[in-house]
Amino acid sequence: MIKVVAACGNGMGSSQIIKMKIDKVFKKLGIQATIDHMSVGEARSAASSYDVVFCSASLVDNFSCKNSRTKIVGLVNLLSDVEIEDKIKENNIL
Repeated sequence: MIKVVAACGNGMGSSQIIKMKIDKVFKKLGIQATIDHMSVGEARSAASSYDVVFCSASLVDNFSCKNSRTKIVGLVNLLSDVEIEDKIKENNIL
């Protein structure tokens, strides 16, 4: 099981939507994951304890994970199941 966090500016609206979308796509692909959501500030300090961080593409530069196992995935369209699935496959999150 992988640990995932969805991050947005305040940790409320967008991150909750990303979390729901990621959960839907992970279930479709048969990936077991625990998914949290939080603000980008919280996620920045917690990122190294997660396998994957999903956020808006504009927020990716906020992360510099010291451990190489954490993948930072930026999304252009937060509502796109297709983009999320493509990013999961591109980043080998299977």
